[in-house]
Amino acid sequence: MPLVLDLREMRGPEDRVDQTHPAATFAAGRSDDYAVADNVTLALRVRKDGEKCRISGHVHTTLALSCSRCLERFETPETLMIDLLYLPDSENRGAADSEIAEEDLSIAFYRDFRIDLLQLVHEQCRLALPMKPLCRDACRGLCPVCGTNLNEHACNCETAWRDPRLAALEALVGGRRH
Repeated sequence: MPLVLDLREMRGPEDRVDQTHPAATFAAGRSDDYAVADNVTLALRVRKDGEKCRISGHVHTTLALSCSRCLERFETPETLMIDLLYLPDSENRGAADSEIAEEDLSIAFYRDFRIDLLQLVHEQCRLALPMKPLCRDACRGLCPVCGTNLNEHACNCETAWRDPRLAALEALVGGRRH
């Protein structure tokens, strides 16, 4: 099954894309931030109005991420809602500096009457990534001294930081207590 939607092949004003692709299909364009870990299911409605094309629906897959605290890999199921307006590349006026309006965020461009669904999926996956991915809310992370994963093992490292500039003052205050 192709991952390119050719708008010239649409016979009517509306069409559906219901496809499932293996995760390996998305490995080539993958990011260091995530990997596609399971099949990708596309359930999209494509509506064409002249040269404009609206794609809406959802993409379902599982993403593999690295926890930002413990660095362990974990998987999370994602259902990405899609609602994009595609315009011909000739209407792309993004070269000059200008303010981006809210409605501009849901506009994409196509070239040669073809929409790259692989690119669409990768773009939507990147947008769905959390700023700080966590394997679980209570992740304890890594010991800053020895690097032990504190979710799996405890360590006896002293993690309280003491400012070395205050060592002389601490010795003076500690000496008076005795």
